[in-house]
Amino acid sequence: MSIQSQTNPETFYFRDLHPQVCLGTASDRYAGWVGQIYSKNRYEGRISKRSKVIGGKPFIEEILPVESVEEYFEHFSVLEIDFTFYRPLLGPDKAPTPSYQVLKIYQAHLKRGDRLILKVPQIITAHKIGHGEEYARNEAYLNPKIFTQQFYEPAIELLGSNLTGFVFEQEYQRREDRIPLKEMARDLDRFFQTIPKDDCYHLELRTDLYLRNQVFEVLEKHGVGQVLSHWTWLPTLRKQLAKSDGRFFNVGKELVLRLLTPLGMRYEDSYLEAYPFDRLIEGMLQPEMILETVEIMKRAIDQGMAVNVTINNRAGGNAPLIARMIAEKFSPKKKVGAGGQRSLW
Repeated sequence: MSIQSQTNPETFYFRDLHPQVCLGTASDRYAGWVGQIYSKNRYEGRISKRSKVIGGKPFIEEILPVESVEEYFEHFSVLEIDFTFYRPLLGPDKAPTPSYQVLKIYQAHLKRGDRLILKVPQIITAHKIGHGEEYARNEAYLNPKIFTQQFYEPAIELLGSNLTGFVFEQEYQRREDRIPLKEMARDLDRFFQTIPKDDCYHLELRTDLYLRNQVFEVLEKHGVGQVLSHWTWLPTLRKQLAKSDGRFFNVGKELVLRLLTPLGMRYEDSYLEAYPFDRLIEGMLQPEMILETVEIMKRAIDQGMAVNVTINNRAGGNAPLIARMIAEKFSPKKKVGAGGQRSLW
C-alpha cells in the first residue's frame, strides 16, 4: 500500500491528512515509540543508549538507529532536526562537524517528499550562551558569515529539496539581560538583509517583549515567518498570533508551529514528567494547546498557507499520541456555506 493512502490516526499514519498540512515531531528515534511509529523487533539488538543529566538527575534514553527515519516518514511528512542547534555543520576550518556527519546519514535514508526543518545553531541566534552554570555574551550573535558558510551553504548542498525550513530560535531573555526592542529589530533587519535570500526562514522569539510591531515589520520586510511556539514562558498560541494581527509573514507561504512544553512548566520539569516518552501523562497535556493548534491550522489554510506542526514529547508525554489528538480534532469536511460557497470546515 502506498504511504500516500495510509491516513489513519488510530495507527499513527498522518502523511496525507490535508494537502496543506505537514504533521511531524521535534526529533525522532525514541525507543518509546516502538509499537506506535516503529515496528516491534525491527531494531532489536541495534538500540543504543545515551545518558543525560536533567535537573541534577541521571537518565538513560534508548535510541533507534538513524535508518529508522525511513519508517518515521511512512507516518509523518515533516521532521524537525534539533541536534543542529548545538553546533554548525562545518567548523571554522570548513571541516565537517559531528552534526554534519549525522545529518549526512539521515540524508541517505530520505525519499522525495520527506521534509526536514533544521534548527539554526545557537551560536547564531543566542545573545548569551551557557557555559556550565554561567551565561556569557555570544560574540558570534547574528553573524551572517558564520551562518552562511558554516551552516546554510552545507545544509543546502547536503539536503537539497528535502530541506523545507530553517528555525532561528532565540533564547528567553531575563529582564536584566534584555536587548532594547529597537536594537533587537535593527540587528535582525541587518542580519536578514545580509544572509542569502531564501523563503525557508522562520524566527522563534521566546521573550514576549519582542513580539511587537517593530520586529514584525522586519519579518514582513524579509519574508521571515513568525514561529508560533507552545513553550514555557510564552503566551498562548492564539495570543502570539493576535500580537501580529493574525498575519503570516513567510514569503514561501509556510507556517511553523512548534508544540514544546506545557505553558508555565520548565524544560527540566517537563522532561521529568514525560520520560520515557511512551505514553501521555495524566494532567500534563493542556487541552487548549490542541484546540488552538487546530484553530490556527484551519485559519492558516484558509489564507493559503502550508502548515508544519512539530510536536515534542515534553508537550504531554508522547508526541505520536498528541499528533493523533490533533489529527482527530482537525478532520476537514466539505460543506456548503452561505451563498453556495464550499468550505473545508
